[in-house]
Amino acid sequence: MPNVSMTVNGKQVSQEVEGRTLLSAFLREKLDLTGTHIGCDTSQCGACVVHVDGKSVKSCTLLAVQADGASVTTIEGLAQGDDLHPMQAAFRDCHGLQCGFCTPGMVMSAVDLLQHNPDPSDREIREWLEGNICRCTGYHNIVKAVKQAAQSMKGQQAAAAE
Repeated sequence: MPNVSMTVNGKQVSQEVEGRTLLSAFLREKLDLTGTHIGCDTSQCGACVVHVDGKSVKSCTLLAVQADGASVTTIEGLAQGDDLHPMQAAFRDCHGLQCGFCTPGMVMSAVDLLQHNPDPSDREIREWLEGNICRCTGYHNIVKAVKQAAQSMKGQQAAAAE
């Protein structure tokens, strides 16, 4: 069995895996990072989105061996201790979740969006999140949360620049 080494949420990990192990399964089963949800195994729902080398990726579409040497961030890696990432806080504050199953993937996708476009329109947010399915909410509060996080992150960047 191949050995994979990667940085996950800032920590170096190395594990033996079967060659067919999906990154989503590796994170959940080998590393006990269960915030990455598996909803469909067909890359349609987006519940399994993580960042691989800074880009959002549906982890059910990537083998763990393909992430060898990569830097992976999961929903557990966004917060700084007890301080939520602005996107996590915005989803909480704006009620951008109901059952919460899709939320980790939505949050990870939305964080990637703001890295590409720090001030997206409602339409751009909806288009970016097309690969993430929520079966509980209308997407109104999710869009609202992304907009709030964008403002919060701009404010943090401005404060850091001073």
